[in-house]
Amino acid sequence: MAETRSGASSRVAFITGASSGIGRATAALLAKQGDRVACVARDRARLESLVSEIEGASGRAIAIPCDVTVEAQVEQAVARCVSELGGLDVLIPAAGIIASGSLEATPMEAFDHMMRMNVRSVVHTAKCAVPHLKKRPGCIVALSSTTGFRAFPGVFSYCVSKAAVEQAVRCLALELAPAGIRVNAIAPGVIVTELHRRGGMDEAAYAAFLERGKATHPLGHVGQVADASEAIAYLASEKAGWITGAVLPVDGGRGITCLR
Repeated sequence: MAETRSGASSRVAFITGASSGIGRATAALLAKQGDRVACVARDRARLESLVSEIEGASGRAIAIPCDVTVEAQVEQAVARCVSELGGLDVLIPAAGIIASGSLEATPMEAFDHMMRMNVRSVVHTAKCAVPHLKKRPGCIVALSSTTGFRAFPGVFSYCVSKAAVEQAVRCLALELAPAGIRVNAIAPGVIVTELHRRGGMDEAAYAAFLERGKATHPLGHVGQVADASEAIAYLASEKAGWITGAVLPVDGGRGITCLR
């Protein structure tokens, strides 16, 4: 059973990519546990639906439409979170994209977009949040991927972006430790979300991809968003109070397999 918090112990979480997938599941879970949640993404309608869901379960959340690649919007979003919810304790930069393509098949414009979305936005959001996290002190939980520490063909830009996120986590963990801020990440395997279909897979290809996942993940199945959100909630909790600079695999064993 998830732990709950209330009253003075209630924290404030700022979650990007909250309109779908892991970000949405994490926002709902943290709100259920008693946190006040700033739900951040581009899709206003989906955010408002999530906030209605959270408030219908007696939680507290606000919707903040924001393109995380636009610095001014992120700065305004963090300021609004602090103003309306009373501070900032937990940063979860979950927004991200995926795309297929080898080095030769990837235009540099597409590579740059991947890095802006998956790396630069994470770094900039952290930069905006850290002054507020220092006051608590708070923590950061980022999203990497099995591709961040294992090489896979055909997803060159994505692999590079997630490897960069993992190194940023380690560097920030050392940099922010004197302030009491913990910085960690999860590295999911295949999780059932809209990510791959938004990245270009049609329904038939995605179904085949999920079926293939039964063989590529030693536990015999792909993951669900709850697998990832529960791991994030753990790393953001006091139970993980002596953990920093870690990248926790949440991948059904995918990261320890050999190619086959």
